[in-house]
Amino acid sequence: MNQHVIRLGVVGLGAMGSEMLSIAVDHPEFDVVLAADPARPAPGSVPYTPDAWRVIDHPGIEAVYIASPPSTHAAYAVQAMRAGKAVFCEKPLAVDLDDGAEMVAVAADVDAVNALNFVLSDRAAAIEVGRALRAGEAGTVLGVDVQLLFPQWPRLFQREAGWVAGRQQGGFLREVASHFLFLSDRLLGPLTPSHTQVTYGAAAETGASGLLATAGGVPVRVSGQVAAGPESYEWTLYGSQASYRITEWGRLFKGGESGWREVTLDGTRGDEQTRLTEFASAVRGKPTTLADFAAGLRVQRVIESFHSRAAN
Repeated sequence: MNQHVIRLGVVGLGAMGSEMLSIAVDHPEFDVVLAADPARPAPGSVPYTPDAWRVIDHPGIEAVYIASPPSTHAAYAVQAMRAGKAVFCEKPLAVDLDDGAEMVAVAADVDAVNALNFVLSDRAAAIEVGRALRAGEAGTVLGVDVQLLFPQWPRLFQREAGWVAGRQQGGFLREVASHFLFLSDRLLGPLTPSHTQVTYGAAAETGASGLLATAGGVPVRVSGQVAAGPESYEWTLYGSQASYRITEWGRLFKGGESGWREVTLDGTRGDEQTRLTEFASAVRGKPTTLADFAAGLRVQRVIESFHSRAAN
């Protein structure tokens, strides 16, 4: 396979877009051709435009990373894919379900390389749980719990992105819970909501709870709250022989009769650098750990079911 440097365009220079841009600039497999944001110029010598469509339509760009607000993902991704470009998109896939479905359909129709940036797709902790499940070390999977606590929403690093605080595009379900639902989907199969409840503040949700089920009937319980306390993220899989808990986005604990013990993980933890490398592999036609748009749509359908069933 040709190992040429991949000509990359970046759309959106908020917190995630700026971080990925800084990594891409120094990444040996990418050449950043152009970056776009209507309000934030690109740093240093990176060519910049306020018009995202100049990135999408640029004839010299072969891959696009999209980190603009979720409501814009579909339009940019669909046009980029139809132009023959590979697309790496931030989650959520979209907010409107028809938009998400169109992204999946177009990707399949034009056979486009497509990927979604779920943090847990290549985290060493998540990969180790997958290995343990395949090896039968957990025994029978009895349930999964997702527990989230935020002392404030949006989080400090997201304050400049006004949409993150709003009910239309933002909230912790789309921004955070989606990562853990993706992991549950990847390890146990597609999820079906049976009961969901959401409470809203002035803008985005302040609390959410839900009971979901895998095709095999494994219950997946979700609980999230904006309340006093330390910010925390916890995903727990309960098994008949061993249980597994991921905290702080990457620490893994194994549970048994003697309690929880932290698992020492080998190799790279998994981060934006490794996922950008995975995207390069996808562009080159190699298998990767990245989520595709189809997985993103399954997660989107679950997340939006919380909002659609909530009282106005």
